[in-house]
Amino acid sequence: MSHKLLLVEDDATTADYIVQGLIEKGFTVDRADNGRDGLFLATEAVHDAIILDRMLPGMDGLAVLAALRAAQIFTPVILLSALATADERVKGLTAGSDDYLTKPFAFAELLARLQIILRRGSQSTRETRLSCGDLDMDLLSRKVKRSARAIDLQPREFRLLEYLLRHQDEVVTRTMLLEGVWDYHFDPGTNVIDVHISRLRRKIDEEGEPPLIHTVRGAGYRLGLQD
Repeated sequence: MSHKLLLVEDDATTADYIVQGLIEKGFTVDRADNGRDGLFLATEAVHDAIILDRMLPGMDGLAVLAALRAAQIFTPVILLSALATADERVKGLTAGSDDYLTKPFAFAELLARLQIILRRGSQSTRETRLSCGDLDMDLLSRKVKRSARAIDLQPREFRLLEYLLRHQDEVVTRTMLLEGVWDYHFDPGTNVIDVHISRLRRKIDEEGEPPLIHTVRGAGYRLGLQD
């Protein structure tokens, strides 16, 4: 089955290069050269993934991404940017992107990252629910609740909790989380994991409820019922 993609890129040379490569690999590609048109296409049609430039005329990539997530559109997004600092990567990923690729890049790397997020999406559709004790995650509606209490999660928090649920009762290391949730293959040297775990823990483990997210000193984190 051919995957349908959306490319939002204002540089015509770069866009032509990407589109040609994707079509040769069997993808169908919609294309926009500014943020507003890209947002319109992303909301009007269903795409399997979006390749989104960080710096766009009219509406930049982070604003497009924020608007998509606010509209409950969780199509996987690869953010392209010439901004290569760790802070910019963290900013893009915490805004809700699924991956961050710095320019210039080889098409083979873009294709590999694209295949990873498409494969991840196809795997998640085979399961519709994940649970641990009274915590329940609906992968179709993207809703999370604990007992009767609804839990509102940001996209990255949702992905982090999904990863922990898929590895429940296992100790997950910082490296595993960086690669599995942020698609980092290096340590950015920030406390992004600690910040997200802390936020998630406050939402999941309210006072009076048995804690589900546990810190394993010197090793990582574990989600599960306490022994």
